[in-house]
Amino acid sequence: MITNDVLRRVRYALQLNDTKMLAIFASVDNEMNEDFLHSIMAKEEAEGYVFCRDSVLSLFLDGLIYEKRGRKEGAVPAVLPAKAVLSNNDILRKLRIALNFKDEDMLNALKLANFPVSKGELSALFRKADHRNFKPCGDQLLRRFIDGITVQFRGTTPSTDAVEAE
Repeated sequence: MITNDVLRRVRYALQLNDTKMLAIFASVDNEMNEDFLHSIMAKEEAEGYVFCRDSVLSLFLDGLIYEKRGRKEGAVPAVLPAKAVLSNNDILRKLRIALNFKDEDMLNALKLANFPVSKGELSALFRKADHRNFKPCGDQLLRRFIDGITVQFRGTTPSTDAVEAE
């Protein structure tokens, strides 16, 4: 999934305004200005659009964890190496931690988005990549999970226009 799209959808689902977004980035020692935030939140066709690097999304998700769960003593935000890619499994894992979701919460969010999966399928997404039962998280599953948390937190089904306007 495109990192800008993940960022926009999570922002919409959790009803985060610019001030809150900047505070989340600041919590991981990443001072971001409002203009750059608007550039990575813009639609791909919009003037001023800037591609959101995986490292920026990773920092945002770590900041979201700190915001929702608190920072561990002595914890330093991990910066993704320059060429490293944040997988959909990593994004799903970080969202799960930030929202303090258990298996049942995850399954419920997917059910709210009309994308039910079994508990076994869900656990395969959180295994180590070299495990024989590991399953990569597809774009559709990640998108539907974010749709499910949107329904859960906003009470409405997200529309593409609403996510992009936010």
